[in-house]
Amino acid sequence: LSAYHNLLHQSSVPLVISYSLTLFTRSDKSKYACLYGKSACTKEISYEELKALVGKSPNLILIDVRSEEEVAKGHIPGSINIPLNTVEGALKMNPDEFKVRYGVTKPLLDAPELVFHCQIGKRGAMATTKAHQLGYVNARNYAGAYSEWSKKEGK
Repeated sequence: LSAYHNLLHQSSVPLVISYSLTLFTRSDKSKYACLYGKSACTKEISYEELKALVGKSPNLILIDVRSEEEVAKGHIPGSINIPLNTVEGALKMNPDEFKVRYGVTKPLLDAPELVFHCQIGKRGAMATTKAHQLGYVNARNYAGAYSEWSKKEGK
């Protein structure tokens, strides 16, 4: 900051310094949880919030980004499998291709209940970040992931 102070006094051009600090907590999973060292933040959904949607909400689009082998060992009811390395391509497909490939309607950019998940949370966060980059403004990550779901559901 002293360098800016010296520059300010040596220059005839006004210098404006602006900064902001925003803190996020992980205590409310529905809020943004910033990822350390990343410029993007990922919206998250809790087990309780997801449980309330599964099988009840016609708007829920639940995308499991684990491998086919992982999904074969168990999955959250109603989820569709789009492995992480294919998420970007899938979300860029035209709606007819998406429907043929995955058997469901492609989510709209403002889909209210678009949720990604994996086994422990990291790949789900990566998929959610990619979805946000592609314009899916409400995409969320189930950070508890399948590991939490299977424990709480007794599977």
